[in-house]
Amino acid sequence: MGRLRVLFYETPDNPFYSLAFEEAIFQSVMRGADTTLRFWRHSNAVIIGYFQKADEEVNIEYARKMNISIARRFTGGGAVYHDLGCLLWTVATRGPEKGSVSYLYDHLLEGFVNALRRLGFTAARENVNDVVVTIGDKSFKVSGAAGSFRGGAYLLHGTLLLNTNLEVLSRVLRVSKAKLADKKVSDVKYRVTNLANLNHSIGVPDVVKAVVESYSELLGLDPYYDLPSREEVDLARRLYEAKYSRAEWNLLRMPHSYFESASTT
Repeated sequence: MGRLRVLFYETPDNPFYSLAFEEAIFQSVMRGADTTLRFWRHSNAVIIGYFQKADEEVNIEYARKMNISIARRFTGGGAVYHDLGCLLWTVATRGPEKGSVSYLYDHLLEGFVNALRRLGFTAARENVNDVVVTIGDKSFKVSGAAGSFRGGAYLLHGTLLLNTNLEVLSRVLRVSKAKLADKKVSDVKYRVTNLANLNHSIGVPDVVKAVVESYSELLGLDPYYDLPSREEVDLARRLYEAKYSRAEWNLLRMPHSYFESASTT
């Protein structure tokens, strides 16, 4: 049986470095590191997808007023708001050598859905990369995921709303009226909810246990707890300095090639 490396590694007040570390994990797995499951948080940040424009997705004036950082990740997907009530999770692993979106969202994301089922929720995927829980005849989004793959390595990461400030979330994110209409709601805060609103007894340790067990079962790997390697920390620092800390990346979305000096082989 292979091994599932579990990391609790976060820099809550520096989302730029935290996202650089995500890319470092991806590169580490590309080079042969064990499948890695990471848990982390940010204290006050909006994270936008690689293909998005900050001013279209974020109420920048409100973000500045509330000291909310705006950072860009290297994966696609939509903008998300993170505070300490939002638990972030990442799984990086090897998969089909020929890149497969299906492996990301039909296979890897199912591990997280199964974790919520272990906690007693009726959970399912929706719109490819959203995770919803159903209570009675109503479904609520509690998680969104995004991923990337290259050279047989896959990284999938997502949110889990535990006790996030939904009022701030609804004010700092710009969500198109068409998207809201599709969900038959008038405001983003009414189509998402916190797990704490559904079950007050579930906390972070319960979620972590369920996620670790679920991915261990899905991937057939034996979990062990670890620390970041020196190589990962050094690479994350270089990526942070050359790319993730810079406005050209976070606000202007210059292409990866603009920052090639950040990566090493």
